[in-house]
Amino acid sequence: MIRSASRPLPSALPRPAVLPGISAGMSPRRFLLLHALWPLLTLAALSASTMGLGGDFWLADRFYALEGGRWALQNAYLTEQVIHRFGRDASTAAWLGAFAFWLYARSRPALAPWRRPLAYLLLATLLAVALASGLKSLTNMDCPWDLTRYGGEVPFFGLFDRRPSGLDRGVCFPAGHASGGYAWIALYFFFLQARPRLRWAGLATGLAVGLLFGFSQQLRGAHFLSHDVWTLAICWFVALALYLAMARREAPLAADKRGAPAARASLEGAGR
Repeated sequence: MIRSASRPLPSALPRPAVLPGISAGMSPRRFLLLHALWPLLTLAALSASTMGLGGDFWLADRFYALEGGRWALQNAYLTEQVIHRFGRDASTAAWLGAFAFWLYARSRPALAPWRRPLAYLLLATLLAVALASGLKSLTNMDCPWDLTRYGGEVPFFGLFDRRPSGLDRGVCFPAGHASGGYAWIALYFFFLQARPRLRWAGLATGLAVGLLFGFSQQLRGAHFLSHDVWTLAICWFVALALYLAMARREAPLAADKRGAPAARASLEGAGR
C-alpha cells in the first residue's frame, strides 16, 4: 500500500519575481508610486512653475542683473572651460571607464555579478544623453543669450508657439550639457542591482553633477531652469524604464532557475 505524504508537496510554480535590489516586502505598485508617480508629479509642478508661471524669466532676470546686465560668465574660464568643456570630457571619460570595466568583467568569472548592472548603466546613460540631445533639434527653442530681453536678437517663443519661418532654428531645449550630469542618476538603479546600500549615494552623485552643469549653463545664459528640469525628467524616466525593462526580461530566467529545483523536489516527493 502506498503511504500518502505527511507533508504538502512543494509547489512547482516559482514565486513571483522581485525587482533586483528591492525587498520582497515592497509591492510593484508601491515601487511605481515612489519611483514613477511622485517624480512625475514633482517634475510636472516644477515645469509648470518655470515655464507657465514665469519662473524661468524671474530667475534669469536676476542672474542677468547680477552679472551687470550682460552674460559676463558666458566665456568665463570657470564656467566655459572647467565646468562646460572639462565637465563634458570628464563625463565621457567616466562612461568609457565603465565600458572598459564591463569588458574586463566579461572575462573574469568573479566579476560576473557586475556584468548586467554595468551593461544597464552604460545603456541608460547613453540613451538619456542621446534623447536629450536629439530633442534639442526638434523643439526649436532659443537660449536666453539669444533673446532680445537679454541683449540678443530673437524674441521669445514658447515651446508650443508658432515660430516665423525666417528665423534660425533654436537648439537649446532641453539642456544638453546638463544631461551629461543628470544621466548619471542611473547610478541609483545600477547600485540597486549591484550594491543596494549605495543607491542613495549614486542618486546624489547624478543629481549633484547635473545641478552643477545646469547651474553653470544658466549663469552663462545658455539655458533656463525649465530646460534643466526637462533634462532631469528625461534622464530619470529613461533610467527607470530601462531598469524595469531589463528586470522584466530577467524575471522569467530567474523564475526558471528557482522553479527547476522546486519541480524536481515535487516529483521526487510524489514518487516516494
